[in-house]
Amino acid sequence: MSVAQATPAAGTRTWSTRLLLWAAVLILANVLADVVVGSPLMVLPQLLDRFDTDQAAWLNASVMLAGAIWSPLLAKSSDVLGKRRILIAALLLAGVGAVVCLVAPNLWLFLTGRFLQGAAFAAVFLSVALVRQICAPGVAMTLVGVLTSGSSIVGIVEPFLMKPLIDAFGHQSVFVAAALLAAGAAICVRCFVPESPIRTPARIDVTGALLLGGGLGAILAYLSLGRAEGWLDARMIALLAAGVVAMGWWVFSALRVDDPIVDLRALRRPMLLTLATLLLAAGSFRSMLQLMSIVAQVPAELGLGYGLGHGEAIAILLAVPNLGIVAGGVCAGWLAGRRYGPAVPLVAGIAVGSVATFTMLVGVSVLPAAILCAVLLGVAAGAMSASGYNLAVDLTAPEHQGTIAGLVTVMLALGSVVFTIAGGEVLKATGVSDLSAAGAPVSTAAGVYLYVAMAGVFFTLAVVPAIMLVRSQSVRQVPP
Repeated sequence: MSVAQATPAAGTRTWSTRLLLWAAVLILANVLADVVVGSPLMVLPQLLDRFDTDQAAWLNASVMLAGAIWSPLLAKSSDVLGKRRILIAALLLAGVGAVVCLVAPNLWLFLTGRFLQGAAFAAVFLSVALVRQICAPGVAMTLVGVLTSGSSIVGIVEPFLMKPLIDAFGHQSVFVAAALLAAGAAICVRCFVPESPIRTPARIDVTGALLLGGGLGAILAYLSLGRAEGWLDARMIALLAAGVVAMGWWVFSALRVDDPIVDLRALRRPMLLTLATLLLAAGSFRSMLQLMSIVAQVPAELGLGYGLGHGEAIAILLAVPNLGIVAGGVCAGWLAGRRYGPAVPLVAGIAVGSVATFTMLVGVSVLPAAILCAVLLGVAAGAMSASGYNLAVDLTAPEHQGTIAGLVTVMLALGSVVFTIAGGEVLKATGVSDLSAAGAPVSTAAGVYLYVAMAGVFFTLAVVPAIMLVRSQSVRQVPP
């Protein structure tokens, strides 16, 4: 039995109208993270023209890097000050950031606004930690599946809702919508969702949070921007060096202080296995989404041995995974709340992802197979996210659940960045210089198949620690 389960469960034990209201409000808060990332991409040309810059990579990556910096501080603060209070603070920070972006007269002030908007990434792990403490475990695990996947439905319709606003009011409407959404979500959380009952009487290690967040942000910035700016560019090397030094300093500090931002000494084998599983699986999933968006724009007429058209398929290939995410997340949460626990649906999700990835060896040239793979990959991603959060929180003492949920978010982001960049380098190394599709260079069939095989191997490797987790959970549940 895990630490969290050993504590008498308080709070809501059955589904009710009040619980559905909590779910709707927290999904609204989680949608803000999707809006913060996705909507500005719809007006990227206008933003580049507004600030007279060609640094599209910085405009894209800045908010995700900010999310990595904010996460450790907000996660630890939620354990000390309360999950709902910090969730409201994160939403308000994101709203202020949207206003700053709206009125920013220059690029640097705009990037400052994007940094503030990055606090919205904390909404997911804060809502997960919150419901695990205000609901009984059986209900909470199902609700976690709903929260981690529910915003995907909004992700399907968001482009269709935002485009008329952009056409009518210009690119500023993106940030107006984000500010109104942040304010509305903060008010709803304050009015309808209760505060978490468990607090940690500890000091918030602000220095450690800045070192960890800054180090992660610098390393992710190098990985995200290195291909565009040059891996050996002096600025990129300096950024990487700063990130490594900050991380090293943080590790040294975390092993010496009494209340570190993340207690490395408390990360036991099951937790390390969980984090490793999520790193491999999340990275493989994100890298496959990147590949689908590429092959969907390559015409089969080029004779490369792969291709799905002239871009007509890209909309459906990027939409159907969201349906799979909802199905996978809700089912995984429901199974975890029953007698199976979160480890079993985690293994099942990864197994589905592995099969879907290797099936994409056919899907790169057959659209129905590609659509099926996209749906199954979505199911795998939904199951992995819901089960990963549930398992990590379940392995943690209640007073540290916010911190661990934040760490899970960081691992998901890290895997996504590293694996998509690795896949991009494979395609770059196997590129065909005299051909292009939709204005972008294309790769050989061997490069595409190697990309798929690499993602499939990493998906399969994620099964190993996941199975070890199932076995360890089974041993823990055997009565003495």
